[in-house]
Amino acid sequence: MSTFTAYCACEAHGQLMPKLFERRALRADDVAIEIAYCGVCHSDLHQVHNDWKNTVYPCVPGHEIVGHVAAVGPSVTMYKIGDRVAVGCLVDSCGQCDPCRAGEEQLCVKGPTATYNGKDRVTGETTLGGYADKIVVREKFVLRVPEALDLKYASPLLCAGITVWTPMREHGVGPGTKLAVVGLGGLGHMGVKIAVALGAEVTVITTSPSKADDARALGAHQVLLSTDQKAMMASLNAFDFILDTIPRRHDVNPYLMLLGRNGVLAVVGAIDLLEPVHGGLLIRNNRRLAGSLIGGLPATQELLDFCAEHQVLPQCELIAMDDINTAYTRVQANDVKYRFVIDMASMKHAQVVQ
Repeated sequence: MSTFTAYCACEAHGQLMPKLFERRALRADDVAIEIAYCGVCHSDLHQVHNDWKNTVYPCVPGHEIVGHVAAVGPSVTMYKIGDRVAVGCLVDSCGQCDPCRAGEEQLCVKGPTATYNGKDRVTGETTLGGYADKIVVREKFVLRVPEALDLKYASPLLCAGITVWTPMREHGVGPGTKLAVVGLGGLGHMGVKIAVALGAEVTVITTSPSKADDARALGAHQVLLSTDQKAMMASLNAFDFILDTIPRRHDVNPYLMLLGRNGVLAVVGAIDLLEPVHGGLLIRNNRRLAGSLIGGLPATQELLDFCAEHQVLPQCELIAMDDINTAYTRVQANDVKYRFVIDMASMKHAQVVQ
């Protein structure tokens, strides 16, 4: 066992505070990682606030983790001390079911083990995430960060990036694809950047005229205001693929109407009930309404390599660890462009609560 410092929530809606915890001793196939940066995901807030009614306290959030290998177990062959590595939303799965064998560990039939607020498959202990100075993870669930990828900006790729990458790759987005991104937040801005890098013609659909300049600065070719009925009607049947990043219950019917023949609307943001869907909109043009959940290990490594090659980086605001509670307030107010990233070097100044 080894002691480490982490910021945790001890109750719903409580302030995050630094405390000492213990990581397990290295198993044969474990990698110990000194965390350099950790992204702040909206799902961190949901877990800390117990919005999904499954949070185990104390809860140490963080599943967008990058850093360097500090130690390895005796069976580890892929990594050595000093390597640049990353850990995303998952730290284990059964490894035996069809999805796991296909490299889609996020769809593990027995349920994957989440990086935090999950249950260790060996001990049953609650997993503790990346708002910490170190973490221990099975070698299989550790990813390599290419040298060309700036560590400061890499962490949001482990959740926001892979969330939009997976459906775009599954549905063949590339040159000639007419693609729309609904919403311009953490997920949406990554959707725009990655889709442009893949060669698609990209439109941002938003309710906010003020976001038009930001959308174009990110690389979008057009902006469509969903509140402009004339413009929406002029865009009927215009798109091959729509990435819906809205993070709450909403009506997808206006977006389904924008899909052309065999078009796909992929929902990646709303972990909630959607408004009723009109079946006629699906039947017309053979439209499809799809969902997508993060991505498996092969897809995530592919994304990291792609982003390094094409220098696709999220827009981040770097913060110190002791600014995390202010950051949470700002995330709730949509006051960030577009992701917070915690500089874990700031952990050395943490005043640990006993």
